[in-house]
Amino acid sequence: MLRATRLVRASKRGFATVVDASTGFKVAALDNGQPTSSVTVLLKAGSRYESKPGVAHALSNFAFKSTGKRSALGTVREAELYGGVLSSSLSREHLALTAEFLRGDEAYFVDVLASFLASPKFTRHEFSEYVLPAVHSESSAAAQSAPTHALELAHALAFRNGLGHSLYADSHALGNITADDVRDLHARAVGNPSSVAILGTGISTESLAKLFENAFSAHHKKASAAASAPVPAPAPPAATTYHGGSARVPSAHGSQQAIFIGFGSSSKSASLPALHALAAHLDPSPALKWAAGAAPLASAIPARVRARSVLLPYSDATLVGVVLEGADGRALGEGARAVAAAFRDAAVGGKVGKEELARAVARAKFRLAAGVEAREGFVGAFGPGVLLRGETADVQAALEGVQGVSGAGLSQVARDLVKSKPTYVAVGDLHALPYADEIGLSA
Repeated sequence: MLRATRLVRASKRGFATVVDASTGFKVAALDNGQPTSSVTVLLKAGSRYESKPGVAHALSNFAFKSTGKRSALGTVREAELYGGVLSSSLSREHLALTAEFLRGDEAYFVDVLASFLASPKFTRHEFSEYVLPAVHSESSAAAQSAPTHALELAHALAFRNGLGHSLYADSHALGNITADDVRDLHARAVGNPSSVAILGTGISTESLAKLFENAFSAHHKKASAAASAPVPAPAPPAATTYHGGSARVPSAHGSQQAIFIGFGSSSKSASLPALHALAAHLDPSPALKWAAGAAPLASAIPARVRARSVLLPYSDATLVGVVLEGADGRALGEGARAVAAAFRDAAVGGKVGKEELARAVARAKFRLAAGVEAREGFVGAFGPGVLLRGETADVQAALEGVQGVSGAGLSQVARDLVKSKPTYVAVGDLHALPYADEIGLSA
């Protein structure tokens, strides 16, 4: 009875309605009565849409710098006086600008976000003194992380252009980026209302829409007088094609090594709930730290190898796989063989037992629900649907979709994936790390 009551309460509060503001932006919010609130502006300004390598990365680090109303220092000082937190995050399709704050302070933080949309200055001194050093630091850290390097290479192999563009600007790209390039990417995203969504938690959709309309209109009117020639709307990105491939690259940063094994699809017919269940089925991570996981793959992964599954759904493509990392290249190779075999076994009808299916479905549901509890997870799970299709963000419906996955459905989505060319990346000691065909992956 208690469990049923919790589910009923969750179903009552676990959705966010979507409205179209007068600005043309889509607005959605979810209010569960928590003492803090957040507002995220989601822009179609990820690396997929950049005109030069690294421009999206630079735009992400230009967030909350000087605007027509505030200097960068003023924004930081005022946000700290309110006790709030400002942040930006970049994905291959979206740039997310987020403000987190105490309930009741939404008017100020919505104004901060609206001012960056309507009247950013993109000054050259901020670009050279603040943005470029931050971009260089983040790119260097990513290059020194073997798992991150492997995922970046995996996207380049899997999708080549568009989704294959790196999230990070390398040293060569940094020398070719200007503040005007960043300004153009921002203008193209904000100039197209269908490329902007406003997402909130701890606030009602109606209140958020009204606050943002007023703030954006006020800043936009002031900026219009000094505006330069409008930036033409960009052509829609080319449809994604999944290619796959393999790469082996040395690691020059210590003993850390990594392998990525995965499959992708550019078909929109793949079942997202079944993909969530497949990723959970492949994940060998235990429920208890230092314990052995119960997933079929867990017993086949050497103890000195860390492994986790990744599911990366995009608007017109998907990449799912397993990342392995460790210091022993031969142990990584042994784990990679087990992962390749696990993909093949999942694709065989009837191979996934009832207990294994129940475990995968329960784990997938928990991860989805727990992720949505966090603001970043809510934006990542439902933001693209709000932005692209104006879909209501319904947590309970997503959980019910995963609950309805059958063994046949899981095997079917795995079968469709393994028919494609695998994506294999090895980063580390090339004398010890295997080639793709040595672990059972075929071209």
